[in-house]
Order: sequence, then structure tokens, then C-alpha cells
Amino acid sequence: MNAPFSKPDKPDLRLLLAAPRGFCAGVDRAIEIVERALARYGAPVYVRHEIVHNRYVVDGLRAKGAIFVEELDEVPDGAPVVFSAHGVPKSVPAEATLRGLDWLDATCPLVSKVHRQAERQIEAGRHILFIGHKGHPEVIGTFGQVPDGNMTLVETLEDVAGLDFPADAPLSFLTQTTLSVDDTAEIVKAIKARFPQVVAPKAEDICYATSNRQSAVKAIAGECQLVLVIGAPNSSNSLRLVEVAERCGAAARLIQRGAEIDEAWLDGVTTMGLTAGASAPETLVQEVIDRIASFRNVAMEQVVTAEEKITFKLPRQLAE
Repeated sequence: MNAPFSKPDKPDLRLLLAAPRGFCAGVDRAIEIVERALARYGAPVYVRHEIVHNRYVVDGLRAKGAIFVEELDEVPDGAPVVFSAHGVPKSVPAEATLRGLDWLDATCPLVSKVHRQAERQIEAGRHILFIGHKGHPEVIGTFGQVPDGNMTLVETLEDVAGLDFPADAPLSFLTQTTLSVDDTAEIVKAIKARFPQVVAPKAEDICYATSNRQSAVKAIAGECQLVLVIGAPNSSNSLRLVEVAERCGAAARLIQRGAEIDEAWLDGVTTMGLTAGASAPETLVQEVIDRIASFRNVAMEQVVTAEEKITFKLPRQLAE
């Protein structure tokens, strides 16, 4: 990180930089899949939905020759297509195969793990209570792994109270990977209280990157008057970071670029926190720091709460 020079005409600001922050292994893998596909097949390469929820990343890939579409029927015959990191219903690769499209699956392996768990629970004869946010691509993709009617979405404690299954119904629960750790724990507790027989996943579904970034924000937010989170408004994990900071007593704002920052936001702020959602590149972190340094003399401290060394393999077609 660049350390801005001190200028006497600007107030001092202590900047706490959360770590881990920014790109996770699943996002790194998804972006590399698109870039390698472009190198292998040449432009254009089609991508169904945003590969990750970040406009800067999407625009960068578009400039290299990626074409982003909403549905497969927008992909011409014979063109390569990549499925986003959030996962897709089973019907999507099935349709792509039927059409003879050369497709690559960039679904995060931790999301794929939830998909396989869903299949196993249905095979075991259990109905799934899925904790997640309605309409999120990951939720749509997970619901699309099992036959209709075998999964019920649970978003809130009120939803738990409204469940009308028999007391001894064979149930299991799974969760979206990018949820609030604390909120999800409360919902799981409520589910277990109502249905003690419910079967839990063998391991935590909320991914390591989501948990680590929330923990990092908790470590800094108590000392901050303001926390900025770099991320997209449709990024679940970024929105959760804003909520975590607010619960710790700090004002928090979600931003996409440094230019969005208003100097007035820093009025009365002596200590500020900064983090980035799992789809936001480090380039944008530096951009935000430079913007803040134009208003204040910045003394920066990085607060590290975990080390991340996880990497994921590429699809077989691109690993050759």
C-alpha cells in the first residue's frame, strides 16, 4: 500500500485496514477461468450472469472480449460459455450440453459442496430448510439442484416460526455461503428448537472467506467512527460487512469506487475502518486510500485476524 505523505494543512486520520479482505479463492478462480477461456478460444467468450458481483471486474473482462448475458438462449451456437461463480440450476448445463455448447463451470467449489449436500439430503428422504436470501443467484442455483417442492427458503426468524411441518418431519438445513454468521446462528438455533430432529450439514456452509471478512470487521469496527466497505450493492457478502460494522457501533457505508467518497463523511472522524467484499480487487482498495489521503493525513494500520492460503483447481478443460 502506498503511504501518503503528511501535509500540515489536512487533519490526521487513523485508518484501520481489515485483513483478510477482497478477493477470495472462489473469485480468483472464476476470473481466471474467463481469462483462460479467452486465451484458449479467443474472443468472444460468453458468460451467463455476472461472473462475480463487481462492476470493475466485469467491465475489465468485457474489455478483454467477454460478453455477459442473462440466459443461454442469448449464446450463439458453437460459442464457449462460462457459468458464474454463484452456481446455476442443473437445467442450465443440461441445456448447454443439449445445444452442443462448449461450457465451463466457474461455480465456487464451496457452493458446489452445498449443491452436493442438497442432493444427498433429498436422497435420504429429508426436506431441506434452506437459509438464504430470496432471488440471490446462489439460492436460485441451489434450489435448482433438487426437484421442485423439496426445499423451503428461510430468510428470518419469523419464517422459522411460520414453518408448518409436523413435529417429527424428516428435515435438514443448509445455508447460502455468504450470509451473516451471527444472523444465521440465530436462525439455526430457532430451527433446532422447533425441530430437534433436524439434520445439520457436516460442516459450516457459510464459507471461510465470508466468516473471515466478518471477523476482521468486528476486530476494527469498535474503534472506528466510520467503516467503508468496497463492494457492489448486489453483493451479499459485502452487504453483510456493512451490517457487521453497524452492529459494532460504527457508521458504515457501501461504496464501489473511491470517487463516491464525500469529504463530509469524514467530519468528526478520527479513526476509520476499510475493508472490501470478496469480489472487490485490491486495486480498488488502493484507489479508496488515495481518495481519503486527498482529504486527510493518513496513518494506516493493517489489522490481520486470519491468513488465507486456500486455492481451488481449475476445470479440467483449462488445466490441461
